[in-house]
Amino acid sequence: MASTTRDLTQGPIGKTLLVFSLPILAGNVLQSLNGSINAIWVGRYLGEAAITATANANNVLFALIGLVFGIGMAATILVAQAMGARNLPQAKRVIGTSATLFGAASVAIAALGWLFSAHILGWLGTPPEALPLAEAYLRVIFLAIPLLYLFAFVSAVMRGAGDTRTPFYFLLLVVLLDTAFNPLFIFGWGPVPRMGISGSAMATLVAHTIGFAALLGWLRWRDHPLWIGSDELRLFKPDLQLLRALVMKGLPMGAQMVMISMAMLMLMGMVNSHGVQLSSAYGAALQLWTYVQMPAMAIGAACSSIAAQNVGAKLWARVDATARAGVICNVLMTGALILAAVAADRYVLAMFLPEGSAALETARHLNHIAIGSFLFFGVTFVLSGVVRSTGAVVAPLVILAIALWGVRLPVAQWLQPLWGVDAIWWSFPISAACAMLLSMGYYRWGGWRQARMIEPVEEQLATPAEVAALPPSPVCCQSLAPEPAPELPRGLAPAR
Repeated sequence: MASTTRDLTQGPIGKTLLVFSLPILAGNVLQSLNGSINAIWVGRYLGEAAITATANANNVLFALIGLVFGIGMAATILVAQAMGARNLPQAKRVIGTSATLFGAASVAIAALGWLFSAHILGWLGTPPEALPLAEAYLRVIFLAIPLLYLFAFVSAVMRGAGDTRTPFYFLLLVVLLDTAFNPLFIFGWGPVPRMGISGSAMATLVAHTIGFAALLGWLRWRDHPLWIGSDELRLFKPDLQLLRALVMKGLPMGAQMVMISMAMLMLMGMVNSHGVQLSSAYGAALQLWTYVQMPAMAIGAACSSIAAQNVGAKLWARVDATARAGVICNVLMTGALILAAVAADRYVLAMFLPEGSAALETARHLNHIAIGSFLFFGVTFVLSGVVRSTGAVVAPLVILAIALWGVRLPVAQWLQPLWGVDAIWWSFPISAACAMLLSMGYYRWGGWRQARMIEPVEEQLATPAEVAALPPSPVCCQSLAPEPAPELPRGLAPAR
């Protein structure tokens, strides 16, 4: 298992993007397969109310961890910029500070979520027959949040440093464990009690506990370049300047996730008002859409890491080339998946619904309307990832707010008297096209190239990083400048 990080400032962009993104894509496939297998167990053997419960609970979960996860995204960009600038000590300072902040916040969210699960689900308008199941599932999932998201945080930071293989291998371990534990905890066997729907969440908790411990143990054993040893524990004491950068840049990125989640919760509430059959059809379609958006997610994440390393090295031509290659790859791969998904949706959607369910044709109908939106989404995701690699985080947030709250939700709500429930499904492609056009405009004419992740101490915090009139600035402030290094840190291999 290779643990070397990767220098993304060298080599052909197209090949580098493909090789770097493949483990991310494979990891997304694994996660989606894991979720789908769990959904099959729940939907086919526990019924439509159970699959509705998990759909509602997972939307709540995604919303509540969004702001914290934004800090992880900011840390990933800072690590990538530091590695591009050949500044390994800076990368480890970022990891130490962000791990402390990220861990503490995820524990707090887990505790609050566990206490208020029922209230949140009630506010969402979860159907009464699904409410007890959703609460039982969600409370166990909240217990898993610290381990689940610390695992994701470490994996994301390693990708920022150019290592996508190691996170993939340990994700494979987690998925295999989760898949094996699901029927065991749901139905019980021997000394293991039958837990029903909460057993699916318990499988996630146990699998991530084992996987995270194994990942940390392996990094320590291999003495990975980013490992913080016992003689460096001081790095876990938050650095105030880095803390400020993580919060100021992480909150807007996390707010994007929260905004997406809240919009999805609003849509879920609209769908729930039409009954369990429509809710289960929508839940099944969400499972299919998870696969369709995977290439865009993988390519966008790869583009963000590649661009951030090249921003750190001040190689702007490679940053632009990364954006172009990412958009082209996304259009080709996502377009092919959309065609395949439409052709086979009768068979795929049926896997997530009880046999003979009347919700199948409803799921196919809404899928044919909404699935094309992911082609537009992919372009937006790639361009936003490149833009954020410099520290320009406000503009993507504004674009998302316009697309979701200014277009998607009004279309879904106000056009229902004219289009019926189809207004909800048409809101997806309409809002996604709006977001893509706005993102293309900002990439072309915005001031994102002048942004920076870390502001010098003497500057005002309120100065917008995206203002085009600001002069270009170094990635790190003077106090965090790297010492001269004649060669790459041990373990940092050039891209081939």
